[in-house]
Amino acid sequence: MHFKVILRILGILLMIFSITQLPPLAVSLFYNDGASAAFAIAFGITLLIGFVIWIPVYRVKQDLRTRDGFLITVLFWSVLAAAGSLPLQLSDSPHLSFTDAIFESLSGLTTTGATVMTGLDSLPKSLLYYRQQLQWLGGMGIIVLAVAILPMLGIGGMQLYRAETPGPVKDSKLTPRITETAKALWYIYLSLTIACALGYWAAGMTLFDAIGHSFATVAIGGFSTHDASIAYFDNPLIEAICIFFMLVSGVNFGLHFFAWRQKTLLHYFKDPEFKFYLSLLAGVTAITFASLVMTATFEPLEGIRKAGFMVVSIATTTGFSVADFAHWPSMLPFMLFVAAFAGGCAGSTGGGMKVIRILLILKQGHREILRLIHPNAVIPVKLGRRPIGDPVLEAVWGFFSVYLLVFVIMLIGLLATGLDQVTAWSAVGATLNNLGPGLGDVALHYGDLDDTAKWILCLAMLLGRLEVFTLLVLLSPAFWRR
Repeated sequence: MHFKVILRILGILLMIFSITQLPPLAVSLFYNDGASAAFAIAFGITLLIGFVIWIPVYRVKQDLRTRDGFLITVLFWSVLAAAGSLPLQLSDSPHLSFTDAIFESLSGLTTTGATVMTGLDSLPKSLLYYRQQLQWLGGMGIIVLAVAILPMLGIGGMQLYRAETPGPVKDSKLTPRITETAKALWYIYLSLTIACALGYWAAGMTLFDAIGHSFATVAIGGFSTHDASIAYFDNPLIEAICIFFMLVSGVNFGLHFFAWRQKTLLHYFKDPEFKFYLSLLAGVTAITFASLVMTATFEPLEGIRKAGFMVVSIATTTGFSVADFAHWPSMLPFMLFVAAFAGGCAGSTGGGMKVIRILLILKQGHREILRLIHPNAVIPVKLGRRPIGDPVLEAVWGFFSVYLLVFVIMLIGLLATGLDQVTAWSAVGATLNNLGPGLGDVALHYGDLDDTAKWILCLAMLLGRLEVFTLLVLLSPAFWRR
């Protein structure tokens, strides 16, 4: 393990992250909201800590190994959450406790969208902007951004990219060089953000709200500048724009890259994961709409509007709201919540287990049924026309098993803190899937939970963002052996 080069990279990344305190500082000065000191102090502290870590090892030159990449990824997200919490602790409003500030910061950076804050409409503009910015930065991963910058500083980044990029596509590169890959992804991400902000602005949002909500939409985050979330605007056009960009952001960004490069959309509809993603959303929307109308919860026109928005928002793990789905009739709250376990596509900004894994599990299940009928047949599992090897299928089942085991352990931990079953179950699911809103006592916010429960959920958010194994691998004795 190259601890000196790890410290050097961590120091550089912290100094880079300190710069992100400057835009909210500018917003605070523009609106004169009284929070500028918090951001100025946070900038100074983060920059100083990063410099102190970096200066003793700045001459170290070593190649990173895969194990170094895992450790840097986990360390950086942990340290980054602490650095990101500083303005929330230093600000007079809301002036969060250490635990609450870490929770809110980590929720933003992991694009979970679970919040401990209420009364958003009366908070300083700069704090509201800062929360949205945290989600935007976390959306594609601070590590991927750093991979585009660090090669200029003499540090390779392929190991970091493999540790951070979600899904079964870890080993694939969109361009021959990792720097070009990271930059291409960020160009697409930035372009989607600008287009979303302009759409919101044209549809009637203020420029401030449009920018803030575009950050959270493209990041599949769900933070809002209003307590009522998207329902605050009560605007069908804004909701339609939001649905479109949530759908797009839940798609593998590799497909967006090839669409941009080849100037064609045909490959989207040849991709099995994309087709299954749309089919899943369409099916859940149809069931939700039918249930809402049959139970007379909404008129048909209002029903399709609410159903379409909430299904896309919850299933893609965004977490925006135009209705209180937790109190919808019948099985709807449970069904929508379970849909979030599939989440977005691999290589997207969405959370959950990823659609590709669910698709492969279903295909393998179908193969096992056929094997019972034809015991001697050789039946490959295919994605499109491409057969999937058994090692990939074993990895998918391994991930699925560990994911559910982690879920159960954390559920037991939350129940031990005194929470009821619905609240505990949904809180773990909402944080592990990076969804945000839950059911029961966490349907609106997480502020009423005790500190122990919040720390368990912080771990769940981190596990979900790093897709479990990146963090759990550090607990293996084999990882630390020379």
